[in-house]
Amino acid sequence: MEQVLHNFTYLKLHHNARMVFDPTYPEVNDGEEVHKDWMTFYGNVREIVLPGAPKRRGKGFLMKAYVDADHAGDMLTRRSRTGFLVYLNMALIYWISKKQTSIETSTFGSEFVAMKHCCEYIRGLHYKLSMMGIPCEDPSFIYGDNQSMLYNTTLPESTLKKKSNSIAYHFVREGAAMGEWVTSYVRSGDNPSDILMKPVPSGQNHQHKIGMVLYDIHD
Repeated sequence: MEQVLHNFTYLKLHHNARMVFDPTYPEVNDGEEVHKDWMTFYGNVREIVLPGAPKRRGKGFLMKAYVDADHAGDMLTRRSRTGFLVYLNMALIYWISKKQTSIETSTFGSEFVAMKHCCEYIRGLHYKLSMMGIPCEDPSFIYGDNQSMLYNTTLPESTLKKKSNSIAYHFVREGAAMGEWVTSYVRSGDNPSDILMKPVPSGQNHQHKIGMVLYDIHD
């Protein structure tokens, strides 16, 4: 009951917060260029062309996502939590905070599992939009704040050291090789998915992240 009252107090103070469908085409930081030699690992892979897909019409869009993981955050089971937000242009269309089904022994593992979950959603959404005839020609840009995971995602020459992470590892890397998505670093202070992981103390950092999701937020 104390937590419920706390939530309603927050809503009372921020009653003017709202989500806005902003079609503005965003500027993206794509890190390094996508053109890398993945032939040694995955051959000449290409994004799957859907049979029976209608002709693409109209103006396309840019899809981006922010992803994070809270390693071993569950104090009872020590399972990690996945959180990510997906934007079409500047419009937030999907977000999720979900406990992972496996127990990861490292931050690296939990971050890769979270990245895989995000990539799976993006691939599914990409297919759905393509079947509606909506152009989806640009790669999706996925931002995370774990540099070790991103290093192993973006560089073909990196090698997997932990067999237990192999499925998530190769799923994400193969998508990068096909040009479906580009992963890039964003500092933790600019990663709004952090608010899906754990309580963020009130203050400038909290307001900044909430402001990336909702409009008209003030103290």
